[in-house]
Amino acid sequence: MNNVEVKKLINSFKYAIQGIISSFKTERNMKIHVFIMILVIIWGIIFKISVTEWIVCALLFALVISGELFNTAIETVVDMIMPEINDKAKLAKDISAGAVLVLAITAVIVGLIIFVPKIIAIF
Repeated sequence: MNNVEVKKLINSFKYAIQGIISSFKTERNMKIHVFIMILVIIWGIIFKISVTEWIVCALLFALVISGELFNTAIETVVDMIMPEINDKAKLAKDISAGAVLVLAITAVIVGLIIFVPKIIAIF
């Protein structure tokens, strides 16, 4: 790789990180997802979840956060292209939000499968 290619690669990572930070700063749901992710990490440490359970949690963190990033990108583009109220624009935004909801519900179900037995075992 030459210097120009290295600089382009570094910039692509920089822009991606800026996008994640921007989403966290502007999107309420992203803050909620990150907060829940931190809670799950704390619970995982407390309950000493297995390596496999950590992998499952990490994959679900990535899926939900990525889903929220895609949703934010789609909503931003739709708002740019169609600033006035439009049924198809609303549909696109609702569908992308629905995709994140499916991911989040799945993550909650898997989280319950992992953590409920550990919580019950305490009592």
